[in-house]
Amino acid sequence: MNKAKRKAIIAGNWKMNKTRPEAKALLEAIKPLVAEAAGKIEVVACVPFTNLETAINVTAGSNVKIGAENVHFEKSGAFTGEISADMLTELGVEYVVIGHSERRQYFGETDETVNKRTRAALAAGLKPIVCVGELLWERECNITEEVIARQIKLDLWDVTAEQMANVVIAYEPVWAIGTGKVATDEQAQEVCAFIRAQLAKLYSAEVAEAVTIQYGGSMNAKNCAGLLAQPDIDGGLIGGASLKAEDFSIIVKAAVEG
Repeated sequence: MNKAKRKAIIAGNWKMNKTRPEAKALLEAIKPLVAEAAGKIEVVACVPFTNLETAINVTAGSNVKIGAENVHFEKSGAFTGEISADMLTELGVEYVVIGHSERRQYFGETDETVNKRTRAALAAGLKPIVCVGELLWERECNITEEVIARQIKLDLWDVTAEQMANVVIAYEPVWAIGTGKVATDEQAQEVCAFIRAQLAKLYSAEVAEAVTIQYGGSMNAKNCAGLLAQPDIDGGLIGGASLKAEDFSIIVKAAVEG
């Protein structure tokens, strides 16, 4: 595998945090700290819906891209409280997180709806960050690979090889999200390599080698260097550390060097 062929992406997932003034302040702090990464890696901030317009205006002209944290799979209609892909692209959003474990755990997200959202996002020109990962119980039962293989097959059903050029996969072991626990460098690499092997089976070795695979799950300023140095880890989907400008910039720098 040639890591140099792939685009490293560090994406912050803000979750349900920050008002518009707070979002503006955080992004203003982040911009100069990550400016040197321009042209080397992709830097993304995935923010709450209410912050999207503010975020896009604040980051205009910078190397920070903006993403949303979810998207609905229908173009329009009687879906109270939902946001369509067209609404996001019209704003200037480029990325969208789909299938995060918190969406699966708390809001009834399934592999079927992840697939529908992914295909809707791609059809509208968005770049989906598709999240996969096993529960602690599943890891303890030694079925991590079965779980991941199933998610990859279902979540990417009917996504073409050409469309895969705009898909990012984020491996987030559920037991490491928001818990302070983190997979070891070797554990994370092992699963990310497995994901790449599954993509090669579904598509081709060429497609698999080109897909950006992130690690998420308590990646922070202290542990990022080892994780990002792994041959099949091309970036990170960052939770808590993305809410601290200095910490986020350290992770971005590690990705540039990794």
